[in-house]
Amino acid sequence: MVGKVALITGSAKGLGKKTALTLAEQGCHIALNYVHSESEARALQSEIEKLGVRCIAVRADISRREEIETLASQVQDSLGTIDILVNNAGPFIRERRLFTDYSQGDILAMIDGNLVGTMLLDHLVLPGMRDKGWGRIIHFGFGHASESRAWPHRAVYAAAKTGLVSFTKTLAVEEASYGITVNMVCPGDIRGRNKEISIAEARELSDGETPLGRPGSGEDIARVISFLCHTDSDFITGNIMDISGGLDPIRPWVKPS
Repeated sequence: MVGKVALITGSAKGLGKKTALTLAEQGCHIALNYVHSESEARALQSEIEKLGVRCIAVRADISRREEIETLASQVQDSLGTIDILVNNAGPFIRERRLFTDYSQGDILAMIDGNLVGTMLLDHLVLPGMRDKGWGRIIHFGFGHASESRAWPHRAVYAAAKTGLVSFTKTLAVEEASYGITVNMVCPGDIRGRNKEISIAEARELSDGETPLGRPGSGEDIARVISFLCHTDSDFITGNIMDISGGLDPIRPWVKPS
């Protein structure tokens, strides 16, 4: 993947940061994206540049159409055609709420940030990928999103992501003949510092909610994304991949007695 240009949204911290570092280590030039975390993005930019690749950091809110267009154009102008797009950014309200307790603003922000913004950014980068005859698009979901089950107290987020499941599968079929693959990764419940740690570090921790017995790490997600972006992974497209240690976020795991 040396010389490929990768845009990772929401990449100043967390899973996006770990993904950016992993792709940079593979030789990709990196476009970071942030909204509020400018200092973290600049620090990460310096860290990535030390790996011998080019890196820029662009502020843009993925839920705003005009900012998405500016993001895509800035990456194009600075690094060239986007070869890899990782749609990591997406708002999530951790507080559990009934649908009727959401404001209209909350509903629109969740749909725009998790579904519409992703679709529009894909739409902007696809022509360049088609021209090259090569591209990799990664979407983010949640565990068991492909089953479209009811998720009480997460109605808006679940609706956006399950809609993205269908879009992922459709886009994969439409773009396959152009050398473009489209897949979705569905992380388990990876929180806080764990989003940036290695698998080895995660194995030193315990997690009673995950059947595997350890929490997920940023490396668990980033290594799968890196694999999907590889040139020889072109036969893998339209897949919805759970990377969760067996965790089901909707139905709690019952430990054996």
